[in-house]
Amino acid sequence: MPHIHPTAIIAPGAKLGNDVTIGAYCVVDGHVSIGDGSVLASHVAISGHTSIGKHCRIFPFASIGHAPQDLKFKGEASRLTIGDHCTIREHVTMNPGTEGGGMLTSVGNHCLFMVASHVAHDCKVGDHVILANNATLAGHVEVGEHAIIGGLSAIHQFVRIGRHAIIGGMSGVEHDVIPFGSVMGERASLAGLNLVGLKRRGFDRDAIHALRGAYKMLFEDDSGTLAERAISMQKEYGAVREVMEIIGFMNDKGSRSLCIPKTSQAA
Repeated sequence: MPHIHPTAIIAPGAKLGNDVTIGAYCVVDGHVSIGDGSVLASHVAISGHTSIGKHCRIFPFASIGHAPQDLKFKGEASRLTIGDHCTIREHVTMNPGTEGGGMLTSVGNHCLFMVASHVAHDCKVGDHVILANNATLAGHVEVGEHAIIGGLSAIHQFVRIGRHAIIGGMSGVEHDVIPFGSVMGERASLAGLNLVGLKRRGFDRDAIHALRGAYKMLFEDDSGTLAERAISMQKEYGAVREVMEIIGFMNDKGSRSLCIPKTSQAA
């Protein structure tokens, strides 16, 4: 059975799984579902059509599922889904989707959202993503699995962050970031590959070596256009899955341009 503090307010219709703990002064609205073993520490407010997975931990003063900060939102019954084993620290805010963005904000499994980080409407966040303190995602942002967003960073709306990418602290990211990339800066530019992350996650040396060669070919060569160099890169490294993931990311064009190095000859 759930463990509910007597000062908590649980609206009729809320669905609480086995062994859920609701701490002091929490408020859970009627369209919310919380999976088995999840814990709301205290003073947590969860609203809207929000689904929280199993064994999540949500810390005081988090605001989850309340109306998005979008003037076009008219109260539509959009949703927010959060996967299993996520940690949501103090003052984190997460908003549901909107009619203009598919009606869904989704967060994967095993994610960490540090103090005061923000996930806006219609974002898609993959598994094992980390948002450090005060990192913010604007609306419609897509973040691939194992990406890390550094503290005090801001991701522009509609930007895509590829798998295993890392965003340095205090960066403003206006352009799509390739998988495995590392970006930083007040107006962020690509600064190389996330080599530390790749090694920590067990990528083999051959894959890392191929990624380094592909990166140099794509961004450090001064011959031809970016598209022409991408074709050459595919011919050279087409057998390497990780390199082809970068090619696929580039070909699947979003609404934002690609984040490149400041000194790149990309065109």
